[in-house]
Amino acid sequence: MTSTETRADRFVSELAVLKIPDPAAARAGLWLRIGMALMALGLVLVVSAYFISHNTGDQLVQNDALTLGLAGVAASVVGSALFLRYSLTGFLRFWMARQSYDLTLLADRLLERDIRHDLTGTDAAPR
Repeated sequence: MTSTETRADRFVSELAVLKIPDPAAARAGLWLRIGMALMALGLVLVVSAYFISHNTGDQLVQNDALTLGLAGVAASVVGSALFLRYSLTGFLRFWMARQSYDLTLLADRLLERDIRHDLTGTDAAPR
């Protein structure tokens, strides 16, 4: 570690040492895009089912539009769950690594302080 290295640079190097996978990895990115596509497809299905059911008087076609609308709602819910899961995973993985790094720094500081305090010998009684 050099004296010109910033805390952010040290954090990046610590992440590299911990071998934490990049949140933008191919598989996670694919599931994220699938979730967004399902949300959009679900909305398109719901809107098209609405217009199909209101532009006909035939009950069989209206029932088919109802089924199409329910499939659109289900696709939107599944897409939203996928999107939420894979977008939060990347954030929480980074957050956990950051917490680990900060706790390590705090432990190092406390340990260094205790060592310096013990070396001065100002304690009246041992702990």
